[in-house]
Amino acid sequence: MQEDLETNAGAVLPDVLGPGLKVVFCGSAVGSASARAGAYYAGPGNKFWPTLQRIGLTPRRLAPAEFRALAGCGIGLTDLCKTLSGPDRALAAAADDVAGLAAKIERHAPRVLAFNGKRPAGVFLGQRFGLARPGYGLQTERLGPSAIFVLPSTSGAANRWWDDAPWYALADYLVSDSR
Repeated sequence: MQEDLETNAGAVLPDVLGPGLKVVFCGSAVGSASARAGAYYAGPGNKFWPTLQRIGLTPRRLAPAEFRALAGCGIGLTDLCKTLSGPDRALAAAADDVAGLAAKIERHAPRVLAFNGKRPAGVFLGQRFGLARPGYGLQTERLGPSAIFVLPSTSGAANRWWDDAPWYALADYLVSDSR
């Protein structure tokens, strides 16, 4: 599995974070194709960008290279592991930074922290709250004022688990949440 892993000095991609965000999406780590492209969710078959448009979080389908424009839509991006890229199966658990993610979310206080996939959600919720296997959707746990959602991964490698219903539930929550 090590052949799938790319080690990078510092962050593979910069976070898109700031005050007043509606939602921050958090993946496991940047995929190999995204690392090569220098843009989030750039892998072939990744559903992230079309899903954001389809559920109404962006006015049009953005290209991966436009990831910084998400802040203007009230959307942020980060990863549980900022220093490695590659598929989930190749990531070293020691590289996951639960404390770092928690600090970022507590500092920026988005309305929602949304995990793009069960792996980052399971690691974070397991270490932070002792939850072994979170289900999809809104969680009962919160991180400060931020609600937590677990979403099916948009990765092309996760197609067999794809269900956009939790993504629509997130969009509905963001519209109805008056915080």
